[in-house]
Amino acid sequence: MLLDLFTTDPDWTQRIIRLILGVVFFARGAQKLLGWFGGPGLKSTIGMMHQHLGLPVPIAFLAVAAEFFGGLGLIVGLLSRIAAAGIAFIMFAAIFMVHGRNGLFLNWFGDRKGHGYEYHLLAIALAAVIVGRGSGAASLDRLFFN
Repeated sequence: MLLDLFTTDPDWTQRIIRLILGVVFFARGAQKLLGWFGGPGLKSTIGMMHQHLGLPVPIAFLAVAAEFFGGLGLIVGLLSRIAAAGIAFIMFAAIFMVHGRNGLFLNWFGDRKGHGYEYHLLAIALAAVIVGRGSGAASLDRLFFN
């Protein structure tokens, strides 16, 4: 059972999906955790999640850590199924807690109150491929466990 969690085929399509999702979520996590790429940093992010969303501080920290370390894990292909499952969970939570009430589409023109959940659905779909099929080619999961 544990071996099934890490084994993967040398599929380059899975690698591309894993890398794209990993880079996006590493960057999102770096904004929230480290303040990189114009992000608010950990203190502001945790404060916003706690005050506006009502998340307990430890849960808010876990969400930030899952984005940052999950993205990093996906980039190198280590524990990819776990990282992708964490990212999918965060995206489901974002839909149900924040974006679901705003409809499907992103607010490109700023004429509505918030963004919809189309981005989140795409991230969930990519994560589902990784959870179901593994890291793909050129991954640490494949190197260590196959």
